[in-house]
Amino acid sequence: MGYVAVRGGGKAIEESLKLLEYERVGASSAWGTDDIEGTFPELVDQVMGEASLYAPRLAALALKQAQGSPDEAVFLLRAFRSTLERPYVSRPVDTGAMRVARRVSAAFKDVPGGQVLGATRDYSHRLLAFDLETEGPEELAGKRAALARHFEEAAGDAPESPATLPRVLDYLRAEGLVAHVPADDAPPVDATMVPLAFPAPRSVRLQTLARGMTQAVEALGYAAIRGFGPAHPTVGELRQGRVAVAVDHPLEAGGSDDAYYLGSLPVTEVESVFEGEGEDGLALDIGYGCVIGRAETKAIAMSVLDHCLEHGDARYPTEDEEFVLYHVDGVEATGFISHLKLPHYVTFQSKLSSVRGTRGDAAPDDDQAADQAAIAALEAKEATDAAAL
Repeated sequence: MGYVAVRGGGKAIEESLKLLEYERVGASSAWGTDDIEGTFPELVDQVMGEASLYAPRLAALALKQAQGSPDEAVFLLRAFRSTLERPYVSRPVDTGAMRVARRVSAAFKDVPGGQVLGATRDYSHRLLAFDLETEGPEELAGKRAALARHFEEAAGDAPESPATLPRVLDYLRAEGLVAHVPADDAPPVDATMVPLAFPAPRSVRLQTLARGMTQAVEALGYAAIRGFGPAHPTVGELRQGRVAVAVDHPLEAGGSDDAYYLGSLPVTEVESVFEGEGEDGLALDIGYGCVIGRAETKAIAMSVLDHCLEHGDARYPTEDEEFVLYHVDGVEATGFISHLKLPHYVTFQSKLSSVRGTRGDAAPDDDQAADQAAIAALEAKEATDAAAL
């Protein structure tokens, strides 16, 4: 984390925090974390993904404390995450064994296992549902019961679906149409434990994009498609569901059958297809994205940027590794921009003095002396405040 708030003027700060809490308790209902988690599941997913911590209840709590600000909630959850121990590292997660709730392909109409639309807004009309404004507990319970009956009846008539679905692009790989990528079994670098350095390994790039600010990743992915990068993909497959997480015994690591199952995580995985070149001529390149929860647009944008960063053409800003990875981190961006609100009295007085000194109507000697005295006094005060910290 980059910039954080500094302390100074203790009494004023205490009163400011009390006023903030008064606004929170005076303008909101006594919602619990269950209410927030159930009403805003995708917002909770966004906070968890950007904080790199799967903890729905804590993400809902952070949103409540932050009064709905995703940036502040992510900051809170990352700060809490930094206090946690890491006793285990999980086995590699097999997304091919995902229990799929939604799976679509924009590349093929007929895919093995079929298109699974699942729950999505892709085909809905973007019209305000004014009836939700007066939706009460009884009406909500009635809708829930009616929909439960509907899906129970529909499930009775539907054929049994397979537990897992094959990857759509495996069939292209089998034909040798996908550009060959050498296997890399090097242990992944944990981007949360080491400073960002360049050139970054692909594991760091993917982690940084996955935990990046959702809107920043989407904006840069959009920029790449619009012309600030040579990337215009086709979504070969987008799959959403839950993947199993397991850890080895701490003393007797064995095979996958000996691992301990911890639970499952909801993820969205995307493989996007781009035109490229292989050893035998034209081939297909793959961009990859995988994020916590149902952040589908972010996962697609991540796959676009993954493809861009693999090429690394300096002519395009979205293929500049430093430009992309430094500027998608929401906590860094929010902290740096927010610090501009903090005192910059000394530096501004220095700028002001320089401007006055270069103008034809330069300040009189007594004004310049007053400026120098003010700068010295402010420097002394800042030194005293720093020592108090």
